[in-house]
Order: sequence, then C-alpha cells, then structure tokens
Amino acid sequence: MNPESALAGRVALVTGSSRNIGRAIAVALARDGAAVMVNARTSTDAGARVVAEIQSYGGRAAFHAADVSRPADAEALVAATVAAFGALDVLVNNASVRRERAFDQLGFDEWKEILGVTLDGAYLCIRAALPHLVASGRGAIVNIGGLSAHTGSAGRAHVVAAKAGLVGLTRALAHDLARHQITVNCVSPGLIDTTREAEGPGPAHHATHSALVGRRGQPDEVAAVVRFLCGSGARYVTGQTIHANGGAYLGS
Repeated sequence: MNPESALAGRVALVTGSSRNIGRAIAVALARDGAAVMVNARTSTDAGARVVAEIQSYGGRAAFHAADVSRPADAEALVAATVAAFGALDVLVNNASVRRERAFDQLGFDEWKEILGVTLDGAYLCIRAALPHLVASGRGAIVNIGGLSAHTGSAGRAHVVAAKAGLVGLTRALAHDLARHQITVNCVSPGLIDTTREAEGPGPAHHATHSALVGRRGQPDEVAAVVRFLCGSGARYVTGQTIHANGGAYLGS
C-alpha cells in the first residue's frame, strides 16, 4: 500500500465484516492503508474471501471468527487483532442481527439475542479494545446504527431498541473517552442495497420510506463516511450520529 495513504500504519477491527456494509468498510479502510481484522460469527468462508480481496491489492488483513455477544470471544477478537498487527487504532462496531418479529410474538430470548449482538457486542468490544485505543493516542470508534432507530418500524422493537442504544452509547462515550483523544461516532445507514440471508420482501420500513435521491444506497457509500471518521480529518468530530440515507430521514 502507498505509505502516503490516509490510514497508513493504523490498525482497524471491523466486526461483522464478512459481507455487505461491514465488508465494504473493511475494504475501504484497507484501501486507505489500514491493516484490518475481518470478523464474522460463523461466515468463515465469506470472511476469508474479504481477506483475500484486500490482500489481492497489497493490503494487510486477517480473519478471526468470534461471537461478539460473548465476553471471552470479544476479548479474544481484540487480542487476535493486536497479535496479528501489533496495535489497534480503530474499532468499527458493525455486527448486528436485524430480524423482524411482531412484538406479541417476540420472546425474551430473541430480545436478548438481538440486543446481545448489537449493543452488548459493542460494549464488550469497546471494553476489550480500550487499553489499545488509549495507547494509540488517536483512537476512533464508529458504531453502525440504522434508520429505524430514528423513525421506528413495525416488527423491529428489538432491533430499534438496540440501534437506538448505540446512539446513546456513542454520546456517553464521547464524554468519557475524549480525555484519551478517542473519538466516538455513529453512522446510521438507511435503505441500503444489501444481500440478506433470508429471501423475502426485505425490511418492512423499506416499504414506508423512500430516499430523496430516488435510489437505494450502496454499501460503499456508507463505508466512505466511516472511512472519513477514522481518518485525521475527523479528529474534531465526536459524539455525532451521521446519517447516510439519501434523504430518507432528515434529522439529528
């Protein structure tokens, strides 16, 4: 990679990065010079393909399978990143489960599962990564939120609660971690053209919202926002939720 690249010499961990937005973020950070740890819970083949893609153009990447909702897995994931690359400067909390379920059919176990991956997973990864982000002196945390956290959506009480929790966590940690020169921001994608595991009509809120720009966004367009927040040009940006939704939602 070009030593003049914006993220040259930096190390990033992107959770849930074997496909879709997570994959695009991992690739974008690597193209900007960062060494990237790719992660998935079970999609090891897809994760290996992302690593191979990054390595094909001279980037540095490795893969580590982990369930970020488990404390030991989150700690092992961070440890594997530092072992592979010697440091950790950037943490992107993208891992999430976006299942839909009517509230009267939503059991407590599923509620806990969704919040466990999205919200607990972010907490656990940040806790494990914190000593390394402090040592970096220019650490950056980016949490990946979602449109429905701001608009609400039928059948997504667990997902909306988890994603809205990330917004609150972002604001709180911006206060707590500023003294360590760590920025904490949230990127909220909306109506993004992604491939989903289950066939069907797609998220219900996609049918009730439309982007002003007249199309769905691409994962690369979300990744571009994340890449900016991880770079030196965004060191004065913290505690913010930045929407990448083509105008589907206009708000703070």
